[in-house]
Amino acid sequence: MSVDGGAQRLKTEADEPGWEVDPDDDWGVAVVATVGRQLRLRREAVGMRAAELGAATGYGEDLIYKIESGKRIPRPEFLDKADEVLGAGGLLSAMKEDVAKVRYPKKVRALAKMEAKAVELGVYECNIIAGLLQTPEHARAAIEAAQPPYSQGDVERMVAARVARQIIFERDPAPALSFVLEEAPLRRPLGGTMVWRRQLEHLLEVGRLRNVTLQVMPTNCEVHSGLDGRIELLKFADGTAVGRSDGAFGGRPVSDLRQLRILELRYGTIRAQALPPRESLALIEQLLGET
Repeated sequence: MSVDGGAQRLKTEADEPGWEVDPDDDWGVAVVATVGRQLRLRREAVGMRAAELGAATGYGEDLIYKIESGKRIPRPEFLDKADEVLGAGGLLSAMKEDVAKVRYPKKVRALAKMEAKAVELGVYECNIIAGLLQTPEHARAAIEAAQPPYSQGDVERMVAARVARQIIFERDPAPALSFVLEEAPLRRPLGGTMVWRRQLEHLLEVGRLRNVTLQVMPTNCEVHSGLDGRIELLKFADGTAVGRSDGAFGGRPVSDLRQLRILELRYGTIRAQALPPRESLALIEQLLGET
């Protein structure tokens, strides 16, 4: 927080892009409304004005009112500070997990929920580096490249959602994860040289994890089974599975065994056609050395 003329500069809505509530997200609207109502009740119970709570937490009065009215998603650190200032005994802090999920688009929440349960995950990406493998800086550069451009608030939400899904790498017991990436996106310096270098370094770090298999499909492979587009397969402990492919079944998620076998055949063939893991990491190291 900056200091200007001896006065603290309080955060306003303009300083907090990407924390608006999606009006079409019924669950998210209900969660944020509940948090806002609890915040207002606690503030009024201790006789504190909104401006005073704002000054104590580093937020402007207008932002406090918008959080209380359910129009803004509060940051997790704000809830911790407000809980402390208002003596809420952990009531407000306990809502952080649900509030954090509200910020992510509904379809991302659904995907993250499935990934959190999967015991095996396989992803083939043809045009980009898989979202689960992207650094925050790379993700931001990729999302900002879209045309027409997203609003800054949407960019921040999408980056946060993409990075949050990467908690899959911290699960214990660890799921078996496999990725096949095309060589061409690895050579694209998206975001500039430093962002590109850090992304390649991150791929090497992840690719060396014991539960991760990372492969590269070389551009000199004349033809392979992934030319129809992205493939994702998730398998669960109860024996069920879900798959999706850009080039099959209209791109929709499928769980029918016959359709899953088709996707598994395609993905297995792609893995067989790609460079082995050791050679793949060696190629990424070579690309890093060329930057």
